[in-house]
Amino acid sequence: MKVKIESVLEKKLIGIKSTMNHGEYKNIVALWQQFMPRKKEILSKLNEELFAIQVYDNFNAIEKPFEIWACVEVSNFDSIPEGMTSFIIPKSEYAIFLHKGMDASATYQKIMTEWLPASGYEIDNRPHFQVMGAKYKNASEDSEEDFYVPVLTKK
Repeated sequence: MKVKIESVLEKKLIGIKSTMNHGEYKNIVALWQQFMPRKKEILSKLNEELFAIQVYDNFNAIEKPFEIWACVEVSNFDSIPEGMTSFIIPKSEYAIFLHKGMDASATYQKIMTEWLPASGYEIDNRPHFQVMGAKYKNASEDSEEDFYVPVLTKK
């Protein structure tokens, strides 16, 4: 499993958020169905990349609900469309993995059970996110996206 460890610069985002429990994948689909027709309303977007964000109170407490976001990166928060909100990913260190195909849970499983225990890192309590760029093809096994996992060096 190839990984890059990078210091990611602060990212300003605008989008729509929801809350879900683990395994409620229909909520993810519903969120993106709500967001995609409206993304053109965001005037300050930097590019066409899409960001899927997960914000956990405690990543290891899988019984607790967490926030999910569908959003785009923007240059500023001067004009936020009604029903959308802003979000900032702070500058910090991430492990970045290339995900291919549509089985995101299998990729996360490998990250958490294979890569993480042998890595010298631990999960930090910051947003996890995926960036879906030009090689992302919804519902295609040829799809590619980057998974960003917040990490800290183990103490």
